[in-house]
Amino acid sequence: MPSPNSATPESSPPPESGTGAPVAAPRKRRAVMIAAAAVVFGGLGAAGYRSLSVPAKAPDVIFTSLEGKRISMSSLRGKVVMVNFWATSCSTCIREMPQMVETYDRFKARGLDFVAVAMSYDPPNYVLNYAQTRKLPFTVSLDPQDKLAKSFGDVKLTPTTFLIDRQGNIIKRYVGEPDFVALHQLLDKALTAS
Repeated sequence: MPSPNSATPESSPPPESGTGAPVAAPRKRRAVMIAAAAVVFGGLGAAGYRSLSVPAKAPDVIFTSLEGKRISMSSLRGKVVMVNFWATSCSTCIREMPQMVETYDRFKARGLDFVAVAMSYDPPNYVLNYAQTRKLPFTVSLDPQDKLAKSFGDVKLTPTTFLIDRQGNIIKRYVGEPDFVALHQLLDKALTAS
């Protein structure tokens, strides 16, 4: 009969054989899993870095202005373009809009074009009223079927602004209100580049 202080087979650690298999197997599995995770995450990191270093092309969409004029993204090639997704119900959008107007007015003579895209949930009469009463000087477009937002990477958050260079590459995406000093520096650089 075993003494009360002796270990029972159920509670004793697995015996170590000359090969060390019972102890080493979990360690080997863990090491293999860690190595596999490192390879996967390393690959994702490299892919993410490449996606930051290779500019994405702006989608070739067609904007329809409040006046019914159709403007294709391809027709804007040769210009630096800002595409701003916004909504009249978005307080940040409304707060930044005067600075967007000021930015457009400051750079339009140098080749900046600007399209403000109202989100699909924004009532068209609210958008029209806002654009008219604020005398927005740039193209304002509706996106009733959410096609434009989906084409630009499924935009959900407002404001979201894309800065697109003369070749049609997206060079910056802003979610939320941009740092306007930094934006103006980037615009100056983009407009100076040929």
